[in-house]
Amino acid sequence: MKLNEIRNNPGAHKRKLKVGRGSSSGLGKTSGRGVKGAKARTGTKVYGFEGGQMPLYMRLPKRGFKNIFANDFAEVNLGRIQKAIDAKKIDAGSKITEETLRKAGLAGRSRDGIRVLGDGAFTAKMDIEVAGASASARAAVEKAGGTLTTTFEKQVRMNKKGEAGKRVQRRQKSAEKRRARSAESGATV
Repeated sequence: MKLNEIRNNPGAHKRKLKVGRGSSSGLGKTSGRGVKGAKARTGTKVYGFEGGQMPLYMRLPKRGFKNIFANDFAEVNLGRIQKAIDAKKIDAGSKITEETLRKAGLAGRSRDGIRVLGDGAFTAKMDIEVAGASASARAAVEKAGGTLTTTFEKQVRMNKKGEAGKRVQRRQKSAEKRRARSAESGATV
């Protein structure tokens, strides 16, 4: 065997397909791409297109609903706060705020703040200031001798004139009607 006789194994090297060499080659003009425009260009594709068959994202059922206007609270139970106080992660003498709870690792990120729920035993006499709280949490904190204040106010969406939006106006009207009905029923009884 000589140096000039050295070759690759058969099939190890495939020669590059030459396109655009005339119609007789079978790969002339559009070079096997079939069309002009974006689909003929390199580096582009139509995402989700499966050759005319029903795409996967259309075959799968769509369920559920995500309300983008819903309040987004991080929820923390009183039992976990008590455990953090017992483990000295939260100072028993200071006021508990949202920042304190986040530093102690009890709550993650949330758009509207932290809401305290009443699950678990709570014995510490503490002042708690958070965005929201359940009625059972408020009762448990007050029973232990502390206070619980909430800071969250739901944002009222305004129209271009600076008035409350249609939905808010409808709710206000229905609330007035309910009050009027209850007043009438109370007067007649």
